[in-house]
Amino acid sequence: MKGRWISRGVKIAVLVLLAATVLSVVIMSLWNWLMPALFALHRISFWQALGLLLLAKILFGGFRGGRGPRMHWKGRMAERWAQMTPEEREKFKEGMKGRCGMFGSQTAEPKA
Repeated sequence: MKGRWISRGVKIAVLVLLAATVLSVVIMSLWNWLMPALFALHRISFWQALGLLLLAKILFGGFRGGRGPRMHWKGRMAERWAQMTPEEREKFKEGMKGRCGMFGSQTAEPKA
């Protein structure tokens, strides 16, 4: 089990390094193609392109985890669910029947 996590970590590290390398080459190529001609700036090396990539990530993207702003709806839904009465929960489940798999006919009891 521990070996599986180590191999997964190594695979992720290799993918991150590969992505950083590809993005750095793309940034370097675009910079060296456009900036000297448009703004009379100097050409940059691979390492300078990698630095630009990291700087842009820090300034514009940040290094937050996987749970970004797009996951706030789960917290709001959990709060609403906690504040519902059992009757309101059942009414919600009935309204969701057929729309979502976990509230669908598999969990519902057959009506006589």
